Amino acid sequence: MLYRKITSYIEDYLKSDSDKILILEGARQVGKSFSIREAGRRLYQNYVEINFAEDDEGEQLFKNIHRKEDFYLTLSMVAGDKLSGRDDTLVFLDEIQHYPQYLTMLKFLREDNRYRYIASGSLLGITLRDITSIPVGSVIIKEMFQLDFEEFLIANGFGTEAIGRLRQSYEQRESLTEEHHRHLLDLFRRYLLVGGLPDAVNTYLDTHNIIRVREVQDAIRSLYASDSSKYENAHNKRLLIRRIYEMIPSQMENKKKRVVAKDIRAKAGDRFDRYQDEFEYLVSSGIALAVRAITNPRFPLSESLQKNLLKLYLNDVGLLTSLLYRNNIRPILEDERSINLGSVYESVVAQELRAHGHELFYYDNRKQGEVDFLIDDYRVASARPIEVKSGKDYTVHSALNNLLRNPDYGIASATVVSNERRVYQDGKIVYMPVYFVMFMEADAPIEVPSAYIF
Repeated sequence: MLYRKITSYIEDYLKSDSDKILILEGARQVGKSFSIREAGRRLYQNYVEINFAEDDEGEQLFKNIHRKEDFYLTLSMVAGDKLSGRDDTLVFLDEIQHYPQYLTMLKFLREDNRYRYIASGSLLGITLRDITSIPVGSVIIKEMFQLDFEEFLIANGFGTEAIGRLRQSYEQRESLTEEHHRHLLDLFRRYLLVGGLPDAVNTYLDTHNIIRVREVQDAIRSLYASDSSKYENAHNKRLLIRRIYEMIPSQMENKKKRVVAKDIRAKAGDRFDRYQDEFEYLVSSGIALAVRAITNPRFPLSESLQKNLLKLYLNDVGLLTSLLYRNNIRPILEDERSINLGSVYESVVAQELRAHGHELFYYDNRKQGEVDFLIDDYRVASARPIEVKSGKDYTVHSALNNLLRNPDYGIASATVVSNERRVYQDGKIVYMPVYFVMFMEADAPIEVPSAYIF
């Protein structure tokens, strides 16, 4: 069984006296249902799971229910022998976005306080937008991602002591030994091939066969494409979600790497705002990561956002390397110099930063150049640039130098990550191995990082 850090969050919530209902959101196939199921069965004598997507494909018992009394009656029809009281009964409502009326009903179920509830879903951002009665004050929404690199290490046998020592090295800016560095870098490269989707990781651990791993990744990518088609049909829109999703790898090979509106339909003069629904779906569903442009990198970065410049990354680096290299593992594992891995390294850094609670931005300036990522550093109230290097020229970064020379931006420090072992600081720039990105957690100025409460 794969270790997931979010399990502790779920268990702490279930053990707390909070009367708010937790909704775990995230892309399909990242392990939401499994994590809730494991915690729920362990902590509650009576565990009831209702999957609304499966119900819709079957008897549709819960489909047209809009009153809590009717919900209680139907629930007792399918799980009456497992329903007791709030202290020992957990009801898990899976795929809640499939029947949106239940998001409104959660408020009344919470007030009634008959059982303990937890839910999961995807596309919640879009679903809540279409709901007239949002359950203000009744739910906590927590985002879940696939396995990050730290969890991948644990899946490959790393213990808590080893992880703790690595974190200490990161915090104290200490270099690892050559032997430890080679071992970490080898596992990091395997992570680039496998990614963090649980089914792909389990297949890798069971078989160590890239063909089997790619089969899993192909199936998940097809599932994402199928979901987008269903969304288009359900909303009676001629959208181009699948087209934009399939364009992401090729866009990342461009120098600027950002989405170009005229390339979507090969139509000159096409406008970026024509595709807002497509972009919103890709990001809200969790199958793509958005990195938005900033020209004035002042803290907080969201105040300087440019709405019409956007980079999109696939949500999982394994899906990207599957598309780029298929069953050939040599470009990744052997670091072939003839192949530029820049887009792969940028993807995994975006994936890690987002999983650790960061909103993602990049610096774009026609005269001074482009810096891969900007994040808010709440500890020093400053923007923090991060430059990603996959080759040997990791000290060459003119755009980053230009950015740091501007005193108006007040940037305290920057980070360059690469394959190099040594950790050191040169002026405002800290150089470190790319695998240390697994410890770049957001110091969010809220009580519960990465959670937002309605």
